[in-house]
Amino acid sequence: MTPEELHRTGLARGLFQMTWPMLFGVVSLLGFQLVDSAFIGQLGARPLAALGFTIPFMQLVIGTQVGIGIATTALVSRALGGGEGNRARRLCGLVVITGAGIVLALVLALWLVREQAVTLLGAEPELLPLIRAYWAPWLASAWMGAFLYFGYSVLRAHGNTRIPGLWMVLTSLLNLVLDPLYIFVFGWGLPGAAWATLTAFTLGTLAVYPALYRRGCIRLDVRALGVLRALAGIAGISGPAMISQLMPPISAMLATRIVADFGPQAVGAWGLGTRMEFFSIVVVLALTMSLPPLVGRLRGAGDVETIRRLVRLATTFVIAWQLVIAVLWFALSAPLAGLLSADTAVATRLADYLRLVPWSFGGLGLTMIMVSVNNALGLPLRAMVTSALRLFACYLPALWLGAQLIGLTGVFAGALAGNLAAGAVAWSLYRAGIRRIREPGGEATR
Repeated sequence: MTPEELHRTGLARGLFQMTWPMLFGVVSLLGFQLVDSAFIGQLGARPLAALGFTIPFMQLVIGTQVGIGIATTALVSRALGGGEGNRARRLCGLVVITGAGIVLALVLALWLVREQAVTLLGAEPELLPLIRAYWAPWLASAWMGAFLYFGYSVLRAHGNTRIPGLWMVLTSLLNLVLDPLYIFVFGWGLPGAAWATLTAFTLGTLAVYPALYRRGCIRLDVRALGVLRALAGIAGISGPAMISQLMPPISAMLATRIVADFGPQAVGAWGLGTRMEFFSIVVVLALTMSLPPLVGRLRGAGDVETIRRLVRLATTFVIAWQLVIAVLWFALSAPLAGLLSADTAVATRLADYLRLVPWSFGGLGLTMIMVSVNNALGLPLRAMVTSALRLFACYLPALWLGAQLIGLTGVFAGALAGNLAAGAVAWSLYRAGIRRIREPGGEATR
């Protein structure tokens, strides 16, 4: 959507039109992950704990692919806004090729260090056979998911959120159908969940990339770009953005290490709670995908005032919505925890999580919106600082302090306090960045 179309339709309606397809896609994607966890939870506490130790590394892969996707959106939307259609298509091809190679190198490295990595996080020796059987199909599915995500990013950069949203829904539905078949009917257990995801993502890739070529969104003759110069431009945005996205998995590893001191049931509950968190902030995740193309084009047009109004609209809605979600999870905490895990100890700890942590999801959502907006504004270093302060000055210290003072419940209380503090810091940094942009000759990289 161009700035002119946004003004013509109105900010609220324009943002809704860009966001709703991604909302359905993210809901379905995170919904299948939650149901995935529920199926695995029926296998017992140990498979669920093995999955919990995998989540930080899953976030590492996702953080890498999202950082590259941010560069795609920022660079391609600016090229399109400047009337450089061929350059935009070649940039898409270059991003897909380099992104696929980077993620492949990452998953191969994770495979080589899998046992040492989970042991450092506190995994017990009896969990290692489960982890060993799960990681090969899981890493394959992680790479295929990243490759598919790059296709989604190319389409979003061209203003098309409907195809990514549709295929996120379809792959999620396929995964939901295959999960019980692979896990229980075929008797594959925990690895069956990863095989189901790999199957769904592979079929999605076979559908999305032909659509990219048919619509003329991507070209692979990237030498005409001046590859080194183009890669430098991609790195200038994706570098800080990727560091921002890699901070959460590093934080998740440290948080998992703190929780592991309270036993495998605590790790299982924390893993389920983390997936519930992802599911709870679907609106935020959809907005972080739909806002940057709009902000990027408005930034190119120099319309800072509309950016301020658009961001204010999005953040107000996010805070109000997350309060509604917190009330819902508080009311349903006990029955929902029992539904997600057959283990009584895991369910009890998960219910405690749901009564405390969701009250902070408004602060978490505000932080995520600010990071994505800063990247779209051309302020990747400010986005990186926002992420760093959220995790290493607010979230992790509060988790550690809560664990020392109260135990596992203190960890949950620490997550609550840390997310709320992070939201306040993120908003302050964003406002300072907007003021800098509005100044004549304002800095464009900090």
